Amino acid sequence: MSETRFSVIAAPMAEAQLALQEIKSLYQQYIEPKIEKSTHIVVLGGDGFMLETLHNYMSLNIPFFGMNCGTVGFLMNKYELRSLPKRLKQATGVMLHPLAMTTVDQDGKKHQALAINEVSLLRQTRQVAKISVIIDGVTRLPELSCDGILLSTPAGSTAYNLSAHGPILPLGSPVLALTPISAFRPRRWRGAILKHNAVVELKILEHTKRPVSAVADSVEVRNVLEVQIYEDRQLHIKILFDADRSLEERILNEQFLY
Repeated sequence: MSETRFSVIAAPMAEAQLALQEIKSLYQQYIEPKIEKSTHIVVLGGDGFMLETLHNYMSLNIPFFGMNCGTVGFLMNKYELRSLPKRLKQATGVMLHPLAMTTVDQDGKKHQALAINEVSLLRQTRQVAKISVIIDGVTRLPELSCDGILLSTPAGSTAYNLSAHGPILPLGSPVLALTPISAFRPRRWRGAILKHNAVVELKILEHTKRPVSAVADSVEVRNVLEVQIYEDRQLHIKILFDADRSLEERILNEQFLY
């Protein structure tokens, strides 16, 4: 088996920085200073920092192994320093594909961003948003009055999507969740489960009176006119987990919490 050479990226919080120093003192011979040459990227922090790191380094096609130095740590493993190189070799991987978002704003400018969890559209003012929902070129909802709407990946389905009462999707399932946020009309519409290769177009109605922003994870575009979203299967993000910290098991378990 090839030698393990990992790079370590730590969040600026004190706990993560302390963990970084501990890892350096114990495993200096395994640490690769050049990230592009490493076999693994070890991430110290919480879920937010993990998402930020995935966005920054996903193009390297190197697996990520997170250790929780934050709060929830849904995407992270337990912070434990013993046998770290062995843990990296024995960890099981989950392959994720991000959503690609393309927007056109009120000035006619195009913006592009990727989302690992979800793309969400949100009203910017007190006025309810009015959005037309088009799936694969077919208008499914001519007018949705709401606070917003989001499209979630299976990995992101337990985050904002779940808070908005959307469905939890099994990890690896070839589907996406389209979930309204505080829908006013049609009042009974609770969203839809779409095939992973669906192309979702969202057009903003009365955009001057009812401005809307589009957010791909942490990237926000204000005053959008239209948004196109699809799953980019050409991009692969591999996240590693200890055998007893399976992300699939945690997502499944979320459906039985009470």
